[in-house]
Order: sequence, then structure tokens, then C-alpha cells
Amino acid sequence: MVDGAYESVASSTVGMDRALNAGKGIVQLAPTWVPRAFCTPGRRIRLHPDDYFPFAQGRGGVDERWLSSAVRADNGPLTGANEGLSLVVDPDGGPLLPFDEFVGHHKAEAIGSRLWNKHQSWPMYSKFFDNQQALPFHVHHTDEKAALVDKPGKPEAYYYSPHMNNHLGDQPISFLGFQPEVTTDQVKARLMRFRDGGDNRITDLSRGYRTQLGTGWDIPSGVLHAPASICTYEPQAACDVFCMCESWSNNREVPEELLWKDVPSEHHGDFDFIISLLDWEKNIDPNFVTNRFMAPYSTAHSLADGERDYVEKWIVYRSPHFSAKELTVRPGATVTITDADAYGLIAVQGNGTLGNHDIAAVTLIRFGQLSQDEFFVTEAAARAGVTVTNRSSTQDLVILKHFGPENAELGLHV
Repeated sequence: MVDGAYESVASSTVGMDRALNAGKGIVQLAPTWVPRAFCTPGRRIRLHPDDYFPFAQGRGGVDERWLSSAVRADNGPLTGANEGLSLVVDPDGGPLLPFDEFVGHHKAEAIGSRLWNKHQSWPMYSKFFDNQQALPFHVHHTDEKAALVDKPGKPEAYYYSPHMNNHLGDQPISFLGFQPEVTTDQVKARLMRFRDGGDNRITDLSRGYRTQLGTGWDIPSGVLHAPASICTYEPQAACDVFCMCESWSNNREVPEELLWKDVPSEHHGDFDFIISLLDWEKNIDPNFVTNRFMAPYSTAHSLADGERDYVEKWIVYRSPHFSAKELTVRPGATVTITDADAYGLIAVQGNGTLGNHDIAAVTLIRFGQLSQDEFFVTEAAARAGVTVTNRSSTQDLVILKHFGPENAELGLHV
């Protein structure tokens, strides 16, 4: 069994310069596959059916594909050296280039001076999360709590792409936050049942929301959530910090070690500390749907251009930490799209050209193969305008685009 999808990965300043220049500010990324031992693959991220369990025994199956990631997964002691990290494709066929080093080498030329000066890195990534069943009820830390274990906080968001969901899995209902009348004592009692084994039934205190494809949710750090069995597009802060609060999920026990995974050692066994990880007011918000649900809406540029050759919609727009758009280019059309900020992208339907690259959504791919569906667009290229052509005479070319913090068009600030 293998530790990673690619054998040839190495840092090369010549390769990093070549990739940036050859693509005129647009670089191709290799697929990044991440296993999870506590999940069951939903088999919607277009891997070959034989390739969902390519890792060593105990690693679990591939149920995540990370996109534009400059961070590595935190998957325990068997985590591969580059697991979760995106890799830039050298146009001359040289070794794949670590994306974090690519950004560190090109700095503001890659992500713009605003993001580079503030973060010194690309501070977000997106992923396809593809579980056959629901994920355990869990929380991602705020910046304050994550700093106690030397990590940043992790807000995230969901978009349920119709193009990635030929089926809805075993439980297409997400549990998000708590019912408004729930108390901290009730939650603590459920957490303490973790040690008894079986199901602590903490989601009895939550609310379940039926999945609506083509919509999504904003999930700030500190808000408990158990995502539905949907292949979900998830822009998020660049970190893998979490605390699992449900003891039974996916038809199996959740190891108690995952409850204390990102808790300082001096607080292990301290259930009041787990309660302190929660943003309580956001969890019991009686207007949770009004404040967190996201229905797409057309961008100002899309409306101004008449939406004949293309339609571009905001699909993630409530968080200042990241945002996302869905671009649909009509059959046979060529359009030039400008953006104010750098972004990563993934094609989910169709084929054509993206700048001087060929682009094509994956229909079936082997573990370890390259693809032409994922790219990163530098700030300069985004501002100059990216020309996209849909080569098909019958089907749309559909692209999801993920942006970093404080998107200039949205005007949201951290």
C-alpha cells in the first residue's frame, strides 16, 4: 500500500518560475486525495471504483479531495509527508511542486500583496467532502482556542453542488448548532456519556436540516455541526483542527481520543473546557437559518453582462475568511472574467480552455493520475481577466472558484 498518490515531489525554484510563466499566472494543480479512518467513502469524487482504499490498513478510504491547499492534513502518526497538500504541475514534466513552497517563493506575485503581507501564506483551502453517511457532530476551534495548541481557528462553509451528487448517501440531513432552549448542562451531560460507549445521542439537542442541492451553509468556528451524507464543496480556513463530540457515527464508535485531539493536555478529561470551545450564542441562535443559510445569487458583473454567454453566482458569501463563486459558461461561448483577488478553481462539468490551459472536468480518474480540472489563478491574472472557452456545443462548462479572506467584491472584513 502507498503513503501518497505521487512519487516525484520536489521543490524547484526553476520549476516554480516555469509553471508561473508558462501559464501566464495560471498554474495547474494535481489532485490531492485524503483518507479518513472514521468515514466511509460516498464514491462521488470520481475516483476509479478500485481506488477508494489505496492507503495502508487502518488509514480508511478516500472521502476527501483537497483543493488549493497550502497545508497538510492532520491524520495521526501514519499521515503521509504531503498528505492534503496541493502540488503544482511543472509544464516541462519535472517533479510536482509543493504548493506552500510555490506561494512562499512567489509571495505577492502569487496571492497579492494584501494577503501576503497579512498572512505570509495562502490562508484557505477548499475540499470535496464525500461521506456515504453523516459525519460525527463536531466543532472547529476559534482562533483563541486553537492558539492553545499552536493552530489557527477554522471557520468553514458548505455548498451542495448538484454536479457532484448523483446520489444523496444514507443520511442527507445535517445537524447544525443546538435548539435555542438547550442548556450547557444538557450538553455537558451528553459529552460525559462519551466514555460509556455506544451513542451519546448529542444530536438529540440539535436541529436537523434536509439538504437542498444548489444551496449551502456558513459554519463559523465554534459552531457544532454534523454534515449530511452529501458530497459537499467546503471552502474553509487553512487548518485541520477539530473536536469530535459525538460518540457514535457512521455505524461505528468514534474513538474518545478524537474528543481530546486538539485539547491542551492539561485539560484532557475536562468537559467544561469542551463547552468553552463552543460559541454558545451562535449555536443556539433562534435565527440560525436566516443568518447561516446561503442561496446563490448572481454577481454584479454577471448581471451587467446580461447572463447570455455565462452566469456567475456567489455561492459562499457570509464569511470574511473565504468566499466562492460558481461560473457557468454556455455551450460554444468564450468569455473573459475578471476578479479582484487570487483564487483556486475546480471544473465540475464540461471542457474547454482556461487562459492557455486546457480544462476538463474529471469523469473517472485513477489514484496517482494527473487531471486538467484544477488550477490556481494568481491575483495579477485574475485582475487582467481570465478567458474561458466552452468547447462543447451541447453542455455547460461549470467551474467552482474559491477565494481567500476579505474578498474585495464582498467587502467583508475580519
